[in-house]
Amino acid sequence: MLGWTVDEATGFRILDAFVSAGFNLIDTADTYSIWVPGHRGGKSETIIGKWLRESGRRHEVVIATKVGMDMGPAGKGLSAKHITRSVDASLGRLQTDYIDLYQAHADDPETSLEETLRAFSSLIEVGKVRAIGASNYDAERLLDALRVSAEDGFSRYEALQPLYNLTDRQNYERTLEPVCRKSGWACSRTLLSRPGS
Repeated sequence: MLGWTVDEATGFRILDAFVSAGFNLIDTADTYSIWVPGHRGGKSETIIGKWLRESGRRHEVVIATKVGMDMGPAGKGLSAKHITRSVDASLGRLQTDYIDLYQAHADDPETSLEETLRAFSSLIEVGKVRAIGASNYDAERLLDALRVSAEDGFSRYEALQPLYNLTDRQNYERTLEPVCRKSGWACSRTLLSRPGS
């Protein structure tokens, strides 16, 4: 909602209250809010970055952002070139030296998993990213990605952000959750919880 239905000043107040209440994961994406007329994407990251700088609370939060959706002239997909260019743009907007969790926003069947995972691994090696994750992957492709990481020695996806809510539960519970459990990830069906609860 930041930069779309929530302006910067309101966003700052929300983020302050959010962290003060004990929450710490801030999730965004480079494409937010490209759907708003006149926006080119990156607006949410920009507001979060200004808040991080002005609040001095970077050490209190985990920043998750995503790459891969259509950014118009800035491109789309999970090619090494696009990932490398996009991470630097996100770091600039977020005004931070590293992203805690950098996620593939959606699968890119036109780019090999090897190319994508090699690019993500190189970002971890140079310290721009701490961990990588997948968003909107199906179970088969997620399994393939985990296999490629294991076989080729690349960093692996350590998190999954699937479609999961009160009305859309079946795909995760039937196909994705078993993959997560097999991979040793902590799996939770809690839609929203506070640390320690």
